[in-house]
Amino acid sequence: MKAIPHIDMSMLPKNLHDAGILSDNGFERLSRYDDVTDDNILGILVARGLVPEELLYKFLAGLAGLPYKVLDPLELDYQVVTDLLPGAFAQKHHLVIFDDSDLSLKVATSDLEDTRPLEDLIHMLGRDIDLYVGRPSEIARVIRQFYGLHGSITAAVKEMGSKNGVDFGNLERYISSETDKKVEPTDRPIVNAVNHLLHYAFEERASDIHLEPHRKGTVVRLRIDGVLHDIYKIPKKLHLPILSRIKMISGLNIAEKRRPQDGRLRTHFEGKPVEIRASTVPVAFGEKVVLRILDPALLMQDLTMLGFDNDDLVKYKKAIGRPNGLILVTGPTGSGKTTTLYSSLTTLATKEKNITTIEDPIEFVTNEFNQIAVQRAIDLTFATSLKYILRQDPDIIMVGEIRDKETAKSAMRCALTGHLVLSTLHTNDSASAAIRLIDMGVQPYLLSTTLVAVVAQRLVRKVCEKCSEEYVPSRSLRESIGLEEGVALKRGKGCRNCRNTGYKGRIAVFEVLEMTEEIRNTVMNGASIDDIRRTAVKQGMTTLHSNTLSKVRDGITTPEEMLKVTLGVE
Repeated sequence: MKAIPHIDMSMLPKNLHDAGILSDNGFERLSRYDDVTDDNILGILVARGLVPEELLYKFLAGLAGLPYKVLDPLELDYQVVTDLLPGAFAQKHHLVIFDDSDLSLKVATSDLEDTRPLEDLIHMLGRDIDLYVGRPSEIARVIRQFYGLHGSITAAVKEMGSKNGVDFGNLERYISSETDKKVEPTDRPIVNAVNHLLHYAFEERASDIHLEPHRKGTVVRLRIDGVLHDIYKIPKKLHLPILSRIKMISGLNIAEKRRPQDGRLRTHFEGKPVEIRASTVPVAFGEKVVLRILDPALLMQDLTMLGFDNDDLVKYKKAIGRPNGLILVTGPTGSGKTTTLYSSLTTLATKEKNITTIEDPIEFVTNEFNQIAVQRAIDLTFATSLKYILRQDPDIIMVGEIRDKETAKSAMRCALTGHLVLSTLHTNDSASAAIRLIDMGVQPYLLSTTLVAVVAQRLVRKVCEKCSEEYVPSRSLRESIGLEEGVALKRGKGCRNCRNTGYKGRIAVFEVLEMTEEIRNTVMNGASIDDIRRTAVKQGMTTLHSNTLSKVRDGITTPEEMLKVTLGVE
């Protein structure tokens, strides 16, 4: 290991000031603090906003002649981090082993003054060390996430012992004659493991947690900005107790393992409520569970924040401002339809309005609406609920999804009798919605009378603002998206903020079709999807392709994202 040069902390403020990292004002403020010592100066510089943590530790790495390391939990190996270094030692001395691929271990530290823990580590492991400098917050985050989850899993494995019993969830029926010590879903290590898993997902801004049972273990994956990442592999013997714990807190039947189930739970993260929807389904090696994380701050936004361009926003606000009629939001699963509907209802919710929703299941429980959950076991479906809702004197009705002829006709009858009805439909674009309803058995005259507007949407990843750069796309790329020559676009280089993906967050792209008189006549005359689309474009409709292209031009997203989400859409 290369020796760490001594850094004179008393000279650090001047060094930072000379390098232009600590401003004149910051230098003066620091000199006035009475509680600054050589031992706490780093914490004070960061905590009081005088120097950004990342800049400070990059500077310290340069002073020490050591490389700087960005620690992304999604890129680290659990076994490498946790197997060689005890958690208590890592936490006490601010150390993380992040790579074991070479002859030496790669270790990140945020303590550049005390070399004794590193010397102890060399003697303890008998390995050479390549030292890197990391940020204290990132090192603490890795230790919290990795040792927290890993420690809980390890403790649960110890409680179960080393014997494997019959795995009835495994369709291959791998059987052992030995018996297991049963672990209950309320045992502390199992409770801790699930809690750590949820907290890990919250910190990483995940929208979904997948627990997928395989032959040799359960793979845990997180979906972040629409992309799945493998994060951990749970021993096979712990799949059932962890699944049982999730079922218990989600209100599901623990004993039922053959049928799919849906449930929900509510928790808090950083003082804010978080609602989680749980779904289980039997697969080859047990039950797979997906936890969908619903953040109310994202689910119920101001309409101006969703991604509508100005003209489409005016059209959409005009449509939802009507006293009656049917408005449809279309798109594939995971395209943000629920967010659009909830945001619309939040905009419309006033003391003068009675808003009722029918959902399967309820996405997010809120006091602003009267929410009904579909329960097929007692014949409480979308269609039957609509019949009874009319007796409740509603002003606005939201139907989670139109799936069949009966629901479609019931929704249109509500729209005809003076109610504003919002719903979703699975079609590729806005022009397909009318034809899809006609295929369900809805009469064209009824459709043209009640349908007010159709919104088609997709989600695209946004270019990371911290590392975005301008570039000129290649000719082939320009031609593939229909972009004129000489336009500079933006892309993310990849940084700590976006985990080196170049993207952070997502935004919706829209296509708003207004049911004008001409389009109604086109539908009544039995026109095709292409005919409806051409008429709508002629009357000023911005297509999904055009809306996404404008966001590419504005540097909000990239051509690659555009091709991915609008492929096959006119």
